[in-house]
Amino acid sequence: QGQLEYLTTVKETVAGEMEKKEKRERKETQPTNLPVSQSTIPPVLRKDFIYDPYQIVEARVAGADALLLIVAVLGDNELRSLLAETRRYGMEALVEVHDEEEVERALQAGAQVIGVNNRDLRTFNVDLATTERLRPLIPADRVMVSESGIHGPADVRRLADMGVDAMLVGESLVAARPEERLGKVRELVRAGKE
Repeated sequence: QGQLEYLTTVKETVAGEMEKKEKRERKETQPTNLPVSQSTIPPVLRKDFIYDPYQIVEARVAGADALLLIVAVLGDNELRSLLAETRRYGMEALVEVHDEEEVERALQAGAQVIGVNNRDLRTFNVDLATTERLRPLIPADRVMVSESGIHGPADVRRLADMGVDAMLVGESLVAARPEERLGKVRELVRAGKE
């Protein structure tokens, strides 16, 4: 019992000190004469298979603001416990779902940010209709993120029309040539503002 308390204290101390150091470093490197959109450090998401509380500590120490919890790979008790631990370290979880049952489990666990993955993890097929089907099940007081299959402005507009709060874009940016990525991001952002 005493050793466990000691390890918990060490983890909390290390995480606290790293957080203070990060805040100092961010403040020291933060430009003061730029608009907020140009001087803000984007939030960092640890997008990994999180299954152990220690990974949450690792994410925090590494500077993550949020992490991914995938309902399909977690039991209900694990999901609740990892969600609580994530918040204890001052982060939020993007709780990923793929179907109606997983939406219900995420809501029961207390998820505030729910990501609908449009990629079927069994077949790897991508279909934005997944977001369309699950959107009505997610209450308006929760943040709803659509993940995967977002390739162009038409996809962004379609998802925005569904009332999606945010979109997680990855593959279409990675697949773009490096010199085209910034333009691609701007194109998607513009479509989201239309």
